[in-house]
Amino acid sequence: MSSQWDVAVIGAGHNGLTAATYLAKRGRSVVLLERRDRVGGVAASEEFSPGYRTAGVVHETATLRPWAVEELGLSQQGLVKRAEASPILIPTETGPGYVHWRDSDRAADEISQHSSVDAERYREFRSFVARLSPVLRKVFDEPLADLEALDMSDLWDLGRKAVALRLLGKGDMMELFRIVPMCVGDWLREWFEAEIVSTALAAPALAHGMVGPWSPGTNLNLLLHEALFYEEISGGPAALVSALEKAAVAAGVEIRTEAEVTAIDFEGDGVSGVVLSDGERIGARQVAASCDPKALFLELIPAHYLAAEFEREIALFRTRGIAAKIDLALSGYPVFSCRPDVQLSRVRTGTNLNHVERSFDAVKYRQMSDEPTLDLFVPTVDNPDLAPSGHHVVSILVQWVPYELEGGWNEGQKNELLERTLATLDRYASGIRDLTVGHRVLSPVDLESAYGVSGGHLLHGEHAADQLLTRPVGGCTGYTTPFQGLYLCGSGSHPGGGMTCAPGAFAARKILRDRN
Repeated sequence: MSSQWDVAVIGAGHNGLTAATYLAKRGRSVVLLERRDRVGGVAASEEFSPGYRTAGVVHETATLRPWAVEELGLSQQGLVKRAEASPILIPTETGPGYVHWRDSDRAADEISQHSSVDAERYREFRSFVARLSPVLRKVFDEPLADLEALDMSDLWDLGRKAVALRLLGKGDMMELFRIVPMCVGDWLREWFEAEIVSTALAAPALAHGMVGPWSPGTNLNLLLHEALFYEEISGGPAALVSALEKAAVAAGVEIRTEAEVTAIDFEGDGVSGVVLSDGERIGARQVAASCDPKALFLELIPAHYLAAEFEREIALFRTRGIAAKIDLALSGYPVFSCRPDVQLSRVRTGTNLNHVERSFDAVKYRQMSDEPTLDLFVPTVDNPDLAPSGHHVVSILVQWVPYELEGGWNEGQKNELLERTLATLDRYASGIRDLTVGHRVLSPVDLESAYGVSGGHLLHGEHAADQLLTRPVGGCTGYTTPFQGLYLCGSGSHPGGGMTCAPGAFAARKILRDRN
């Protein structure tokens, strides 16, 4: 059996949905193929314990590009933005803890409890980052030029970026050059004397990376997080997926779940479609893959089609999963001793950069940290329908948990990870074990199996400088591949991972230009 489409999109994660919708809205016939029984990928909501549902594996939605929301019409599909960024509780065993606000005015009182000097420094920090943000957005909020095939429009674009950099003024421009290669710990300690403030700011720069606060180059990720932080989505990643699915259906995309692509079909020098696990052939003039680059090139394309050097570069693309996911079903909101009356949707552990560095040290030796660093999201604070009345769901990303654990992953190791996580939480919220009525533990190996992400890496590849500016490898930086008609449209392409919709949108624009 065979069918013919203009474009077949592999993978119905948020980028696959984005690319498919863009293409369909511009008159292309599009089929979206997803191996799982639901759309959304790591952003999908799913039941993990009877009556308890997640809001997705990942937590951050503030990187969603506003222009994508507008162009896809997501507001008309029920997407609602939060009025302000969610405050984040950094709990302490003694003292008042720290609630981290993005807004300088909101943050002043909280920071003053730890340092009166830092409250004003934080205002200056926000002002400095705001001045740098337009330059960083010129690079990471726009398609990246294919440096191997520059045309006049690409040269013009590079010129615009250079002018934007120069317009910073000499002082800020030279400071940007100085701080980009720095480790995030050094730079934040230049700004703040209160360690808990620096640690709270550093967390996004370290997430999903084989890095600690003293690793060179981590400051780039902090700058990008600050510059590309827009507005959070009410309801978390699952709410974004719901709106994207509605937009795709409204645009005419045919979505097929439980349709696993097992091979790319070729005709001559280019693609002619895909083959599904049941043998069905889907004919398509163009194919867009939102799966990660390793899954595409090393699993769906026979090795003899790949040039040896290209295959080697793809194999070396770093996808070392270093985060595990634990979901807790709780009979009530955990009481943090430092703020017993506060119920926030975001909580992070870690009050000292050196402590965070020690948590990272373990993963270098294929070990779990004795006291892991935790990123908690409690979606039921804003969306109580995810759990029975009065109950809560806690989504935990456990940082620096190795994919290649010494001795391998088994149920015993996963139980040990759960125990270390609960022991860490119990230091700040004693009694959390008594509240726990169900749980799910997903190691990096489980994440790879469940969501099809190579190495268990939730961003489809590490966000190191060498893997951001040339992503995934040379020759694929402009969403094209060595094969005519085959494109990348997922987080393994520019500008990287996270709930952005940018790779899917930029790839769709490229596909439309090439077809025209």
